[in-house]
Amino acid sequence: GGDLDPAEATVVRVIEYTVPDRGPDPDEVIRVITTIGDPADAPAEILAQAYHQRWEHETGNDQLKTHLRGPGRVLRSKSPDMIRQEIYGYLLTHYAISTLICRAATEADIDPDRVKFLRTVRLVRRQTTSGPAAFSP
Repeated sequence: GGDLDPAEATVVRVIEYTVPDRGPDPDEVIRVITTIGDPADAPAEILAQAYHQRWEHETGNDQLKTHLRGPGRVLRSKSPDMIRQEIYGYLLTHYAISTLICRAATEADIDPDRVKFLRTVRLVRRQTTSGPAAFSP
């Protein structure tokens, strides 16, 4: 509500765009704010793609922390070596599920981003816990 001290101000560039076929509101405007002011240094299309890729990483982190491990759960291991092993187990499981999603999407000729990770996790859990194990522990 008050005047901004010019010494604390930062000039920013705002990039606005929409993404077709983006869920329930295809006309939603996405805004990216950057301190890269010169479009020659970073064209708007490149920054929009980089923003999308950032969210791909955030989504992967969410998939690991929330859907595989479970919300609010901490790692069970007590020693550094066992914690490392447990983390690798989660990473390998995430990789295996992501590979399954990519293969299924490729066979169905759809974008893998359209396949829900949580739904796939639930399907895999049902398949691996509903009967005798396909391999010996």
